[in-house]
Amino acid sequence: MKKDKNTHEKHEQPIKPEPETEREQNIRNGYVDRDMSNEEESPKVEESIGDELEEIRSRLGDKTRQCDEYYGMLQRIAAEFDNYKKRTAKEKETIYSDAVADVAAAFLPVVDNFERALQVQSNDNRSLKEGIELVFRQLQDVLRKLEIEEIKGVGEKFDPQLHNAVMHVTDEAYGEGIIIEEFQKGYVLKDKVIRHSLVKVAN
Repeated sequence: MKKDKNTHEKHEQPIKPEPETEREQNIRNGYVDRDMSNEEESPKVEESIGDELEEIRSRLGDKTRQCDEYYGMLQRIAAEFDNYKKRTAKEKETIYSDAVADVAAAFLPVVDNFERALQVQSNDNRSLKEGIELVFRQLQDVLRKLEIEEIKGVGEKFDPQLHNAVMHVTDEAYGEGIIIEEFQKGYVLKDKVIRHSLVKVAN
């Protein structure tokens, strides 16, 4: 019996596979683990991640509040320091003004006596000398009240902290480094040198 050619070819055609589901495609592409147990663990993983995120948010909130607290503290300290600088500058200015006023008040009697001496017209040199001596003694009294003292000069050992040697001479009659002449007196206020003495020193 002769077989139909079309019938034979029809039976030899390959059977088409069923189309893959989306999950099968994902498994083939490596997107989904074939172990079905992972699907059961997914809610647990998501819950764990959610807990970690919540903890991170909480810690971030604590750090933010702490930063705000430190920033506020820094602003307060900066404001207090600025006020301190202004207050200190004002106090220094006041102290300086008070010091100048005190010194001026101490010298005013001397100024008064100089003024009186200038108003007196006299040809008596003795009276003039006595007036100058009086004013000089007043000046010395004022310096003592201000705790200003003269620096010792002639006969003393040269001290570069107190004296300024403007001349040096070789003289065997004096010891080495001894002051033999004073050109200008120096003065000290306690341990502070106001003016160095100008001296001649023997080598």
